[in-house]
Amino acid sequence: MKLKELGVKFDVALALLYGKEEANAIFLLAIEHYLKLNRSLYSLKKEYGLADNELITFEFVIDQLTAGKPIQYILGETVFYGLTLKVTDAVLIPRPETEELVEWVIEKIKGSQPITILDIGTGSGCIAISLKKNLPNADVFALDISAKALAIAKQNAALNEVELSFIEQDILTSSTSHLPSSIFHLPSSVIISNPPYITQTEKGHMHENVLKNEPHLALFVSDENPLIFYEAIADFALINLKENGLLFFEINEHLGIATVNMLSAKKFNAIELRKDMQGKDRMICCGLPPKKPK
Repeated sequence: MKLKELGVKFDVALALLYGKEEANAIFLLAIEHYLKLNRSLYSLKKEYGLADNELITFEFVIDQLTAGKPIQYILGETVFYGLTLKVTDAVLIPRPETEELVEWVIEKIKGSQPITILDIGTGSGCIAISLKKNLPNADVFALDISAKALAIAKQNAALNEVELSFIEQDILTSSTSHLPSSIFHLPSSVIISNPPYITQTEKGHMHENVLKNEPHLALFVSDENPLIFYEAIADFALINLKENGLLFFEINEHLGIATVNMLSAKKFNAIELRKDMQGKDRMICCGLPPKKPK
């Protein structure tokens, strides 16, 4: 079988599940991973004849994809903010809108070093690692409730040659606790989080491959209390952030105003709600309330 024929096979097998454009993007990811052919090289190598072992590999990939497994989990890796990261079903697959959040943080704090950054709910470590890579003088801490997720994040930190400090902790049971003073020891500080925010109502509208494969612990909240993690992290920030610190969130596009109102009620200031490239309310930055005079 020639490479161009393999491309047609991917299109036919995946068109109903993903659509033609996404099926083609998945095919290109697969051949780049297994054959080291990027999009440009593929256009020159369409007549390449696949060896039997290569064909067996791609048939396995197609079988996994048609069963609903995301290509990133099949390959065991993804690219986020220009960095290669390992991913397993213990962590969420990083999304492009999270790259926009990372970009905003870098834009906001690049001149504020030295700085301490805490990423709450780090998962694969994508946010913490990207920030450390682009802000090398920052002290970056990555917190998660999942030991399995932290194991992947540690692998990704080593893979991308950055030093992070890791904390296994449940933010819902420690939102009113002080962290050790060794964490927020620098003049400026940032807390950033992309916590679970998809409601049970929204769950029914999600792609089946997400529901079957990605960790529900990192995705879903109840309809009754969809801001549970945001409230806990905001309370935690009130206690632990430095006086000039900043709090960043990725948010549910339908709960932007509700999240702003919650932060306003807790007296955070300079609250900024920002849209992503698709025009959806997707991220928030805010500062601490002014200190009361003694």
